[in-house]
Amino acid sequence: MYAITQKEQNFLLAAARETIAAQLEGRAPRYNQEIPGETLGDSVLTQARGAFVTLHIGKQLRGCIGRMSASAPLEETVRTMAIEAAFGDPRFPPLTKDELPRCRLELSVLSPLEPCSDPRSVQVGVHGLYLIRQGRSGVLLPQVPLEQGWDLDAYLDYICVKAGLPPHSYEAPGAKLYTFTAVVFGERP
Repeated sequence: MYAITQKEQNFLLAAARETIAAQLEGRAPRYNQEIPGETLGDSVLTQARGAFVTLHIGKQLRGCIGRMSASAPLEETVRTMAIEAAFGDPRFPPLTKDELPRCRLELSVLSPLEPCSDPRSVQVGVHGLYLIRQGRSGVLLPQVPLEQGWDLDAYLDYICVKAGLPPHSYEAPGAKLYTFTAVVFGERP
């Protein structure tokens, strides 16, 4: 596992919020922080990492979009996903200026995907899941089964449903199940 310092977390959260605010106000983002780290190369922010940005208003989900992997630096991926979560999640209308002050941001920085040959080895609350089968795919972040109160069987079935497939599809021929971990952090309510 890799570490993300508190300074790096604060930087990413501020950058995500500023990116959304600038889009809402029709202006260029103003990033007034330098990337933390003794040298730029020391920071996870400069590494290509997958990430998800989740928006909540109160306890309600308001948007969540991410990339499982990325070719751009983490800080750039987070900014891009912040825009997508706020304005491009097809489950929700675009975020409004009035909603932003009530919105709490949560970031999930992902490890690389690992093929999962034994679904019974998945650790609920530790592993996220990514399933691909018959041109469909679904992803669940590691925190989701804990938030929903799912056991392992419910978690494995719901990744299938999320991919638009019947339960137990992760066992079907041609199904590819992957696990990953995430460093999850967010703004305080």
